[in-house]
Amino acid sequence: MRSTCASPACSLSSTCPGFRSKLRVPELCRFYGIIIRMHYGDHAPPHFHATYGDQEALVSIDNLAILKGRLPPRARGLVVEWAALHQSELREAWDRAARREELVRLEPLR
Repeated sequence: MRSTCASPACSLSSTCPGFRSKLRVPELCRFYGIIIRMHYGDHAPPHFHATYGDQEALVSIDNLAILKGRLPPRARGLVVEWAALHQSELREAWDRAARREELVRLEPLR
């Protein structure tokens, strides 16, 4: 298992918050081969994880910029388009995840 934690101190150790959060990472949405997830109790700034194939990016909820990682240009464009449509729902999901409450699945991009 590879870690996806954005912390510079991240390792594959079970003491790493990113490693622990991979144990149960809610999937918010899936479309065109892209998987959108949000970790419980993740670090600021508010963001979500977008995975396409073996590539992953952390995407800011506030400005939809890639914070870390990368996606192919087409997948990146689809993620930003989807996130723009669901930005307020993503903010709500971030708040719920911070309180470790159940997250609601969001509609896919059609």
